[in-house]
Amino acid sequence: MAKRRKNGLYTEISAELSALMRTGWADTERHDLEPDAQAPYAARRRAALSARFPGERLVIPSGNLKTRSNDDTYPFRPYTGYVHMTGDQARDGALVLEPRADGGHDAYCYQLPRDGRDNDEFWIGYTAELWMGRRRSRAESERVLGLACRDVRTAAEDLAASSGVPTRIVRGLDPALEAAVTTDEERDTDLEEALSELRLVKDAWEIGEMRAAVDSTVRGFTDVVGELSTAVATSERWIEGTFYRRARLEGNHVGYGSICAAGEHATIMHWTDNDGPVRPGELLLLDAGVESRTLYTADVTRTLPISGTFTPVQRKVYDAVYEAQEAGFAAVKPGAAYRDFHEAAQRHLAARLVEWGFIEGPAERAYDLGLQRRFTMAGTGHMLGLDVHDCAHARSEEYVEGALEPGMVLTVEPGLYFQPDDLTVPEEWRGIGVRIEDDLLVTADGHENLSAALPRSADEVEAWMAEFAG
Repeated sequence: MAKRRKNGLYTEISAELSALMRTGWADTERHDLEPDAQAPYAARRRAALSARFPGERLVIPSGNLKTRSNDDTYPFRPYTGYVHMTGDQARDGALVLEPRADGGHDAYCYQLPRDGRDNDEFWIGYTAELWMGRRRSRAESERVLGLACRDVRTAAEDLAASSGVPTRIVRGLDPALEAAVTTDEERDTDLEEALSELRLVKDAWEIGEMRAAVDSTVRGFTDVVGELSTAVATSERWIEGTFYRRARLEGNHVGYGSICAAGEHATIMHWTDNDGPVRPGELLLLDAGVESRTLYTADVTRTLPISGTFTPVQRKVYDAVYEAQEAGFAAVKPGAAYRDFHEAAQRHLAARLVEWGFIEGPAERAYDLGLQRRFTMAGTGHMLGLDVHDCAHARSEEYVEGALEPGMVLTVEPGLYFQPDDLTVPEEWRGIGVRIEDDLLVTADGHENLSAALPRSADEVEAWMAEFAG
C-alpha cells in the first residue's frame, strides 16, 4: 500500500477512482534509444576494477534521496563511483560485479523500474512517476548503459541469498543493501580507495566532458562581469544567481557551492553565504564551476576589481599570486611529483611575504617552517573530475605522494588572504583576498590550461572588464 501523508486532504481512494486511473494509458516504451557514448568507456573502467578484486563480489550503490525538510528532499546526486562505473545517474540503484570462476566478473545494474499501471503506486506511491517524473524501463536502461539490469526491489534479498560469496560494498550509501551483506570495514575501504584511484587518469571521453564544463564556466564568468553593475546595486546573491543561470542552462548544476566573495569576504576560503554587499573599490573573488550534464565539474577562480581597475596594493597582491601560479604551472608535467606545483607556488609566496616584512626570513627558512600559511592558508590545488575534490579517497602514495601522468586533471590555485582583523599587516592590506585558479590537463609533453580563455594577468583582467562589464 502506498505511503500517504499524515495530514493529506484525501484519506481514501474509491474503487471507481482507482479503476479510472488504471485505464487509458498509451504505451510509452522507447525503442529508439542508442547506447550512451560513455558506455564503452564505463565497461573498460569496470574491467579495471574487476582485475583488482578477483573472486569477490563488489557492490556499488548509487545512493538514496536525502530529506531536506519533512517530506521534501534535496536534489539527488548519485555516488561518484557509481556514475564512473556505469554512466548512470539513477537513484536507489546499485552496480554489482559478480565473480566468475575464471577470475573475472559479470556486471549488472539494479534499478528502480517503471511503475506499472495495474495498481495505484504509479500515481500515489513514494516513487510515483506521475509525481517524480518518468524513469527508464529496465529494457531501456540495458540499451543505454550496455548492462544487464535487474529490479532493485529484490536486491537486498538477492544479495542475502548468496551470503557465502566474499563481498565488498561502498558504505554509507544504502543501509538496506549494507544490512543484506556480511563485509569487513577495512576491505570495504579498499574498494572505495580503488574507485578513487581509477579516476586519477581521465580517459578521452572524460577529458571531453571536462573541456565542456570548463567552457561553460568561462561563459558564466563573463556573464558575471557583464552584470557587475547590477550586483553593486544588490548583493553577492546577484552574482551567485547569474552564474547559476549559466550552470543550469548548459549543465546539470553548479559543481559545488559558488563562492561569490566581495570585499573582506574574499579572505574566507569557503564563503558560500553570498549575502554581502558588492562595493566599488573592493575586490570580488569568484570561485565557481559548471557541472556538466554528465556530472563532470570545472573549478575556476578569478579575483576582479569591482571598479574595473586594481588599486596599487590590490595589484601588488594580485601580481604576487599570479607569479606564484606561473611557478606552479611550470611544475605541472608528466613524471613530476604531485607536490611540485604546490611547493613551487608556496615558495614564491613565502619569498614575497618575507620581502614585504610580514614574516621573518630568510625565505627558505620561512617556507620550511610553513610561516607563509598564515596568509596562504590552503594547499595549491587538487584533482578534479566527477567531484570538485576528485579522487579524495585514493591512497596517499597514489595521489599526494605520487607522480603526475598524462590524463590527470588538477587545479592550480595559489592565494593570499589578509584577514580584516590581522594587526600584523598594514591597515590598507587588511581585508584583501586574492586567488587565481585554473584547471590543467597533464599532457604527454607538459600541460594544457583548459581554462586559458579567461584572462589571468592584472592587465588582462582590467581589459576584459573594460570590454564586458555592465
